[in-house]
Amino acid sequence: MTEDYVPPKVWTWEQPSGGQFANINRPIAGATHEKALPVGKHPLQLYSLATPNGVKVTILLEELLEAGFQAEYDAWLIDIGKGDQFGSGFVAVNPNSKIPALMDRGTTPPQRVFESASIMLYLAEKFGGAFIPKDARQRTEMFSWLFWQMGSAPFVGGGFGHFYAYAPIKIEYAINRYAMETKRQLDVLDRHLAQNAWMAGDYSLADMAIWAWYGNLVLGRAYNAAEFLDVASYTHVVAWAQKIDARPATVRGRMVNRSWGAPQEQLPERHSANDFRKA
Repeated sequence: MTEDYVPPKVWTWEQPSGGQFANINRPIAGATHEKALPVGKHPLQLYSLATPNGVKVTILLEELLEAGFQAEYDAWLIDIGKGDQFGSGFVAVNPNSKIPALMDRGTTPPQRVFESASIMLYLAEKFGGAFIPKDARQRTEMFSWLFWQMGSAPFVGGGFGHFYAYAPIKIEYAINRYAMETKRQLDVLDRHLAQNAWMAGDYSLADMAIWAWYGNLVLGRAYNAAEFLDVASYTHVVAWAQKIDARPATVRGRMVNRSWGAPQEQLPERHSANDFRKA
């Protein structure tokens, strides 16, 4: 990239842009190859990877099980580095080719669900409104924070994370732009959590969804950027993140569909509670 770059009148895709994910980025949708998805024994079939968006759903599923709901599920690894998300079976579940994706085979016909917040809401409603506040004001607050996360996190992952950790070259303007926005969002959370134990009343979908992104960030698990962003200064976010990190369902949910890191934290596929004991 040079300072005198002038965008063409019409952009065309001529070559990969470089970077860690260049081989899976493309400007068109649809399947690239035929590949059926595996199906396990439970009604709920999750196809995912332990990225922040994937972890949101597995934490919720484990919280549902912890609370006594009949929410057993099969979780199948979708390796986005290998292009599994472009297989015909996955595209049929999520035409946007992004993880996570869910098939509920307990309905007639089976119900597909995609987009992480949509999956979380679907599961919560399926099990009687679990982890959604019953009080109308708190319920509205929870929805506001849940959709705040959906709208804000792309600036953290696709913006800051991309340019700070994954881009083939370091661009000062881009890193500064997205570091500023990431820190602003952390400050939004810190101010809220200074006055509230959880995001909206009791522990809810909003806490799970926000923790998957911002909790892991302040716990030093994202982009090797904890010192750069001075995450320790957001003391209320750190304390909240540590509380969630200690929950048994969070510990299990983080493992599901993970195929990297410490061996004891990996569970590429999950088909029953016994799988955690074997890991």
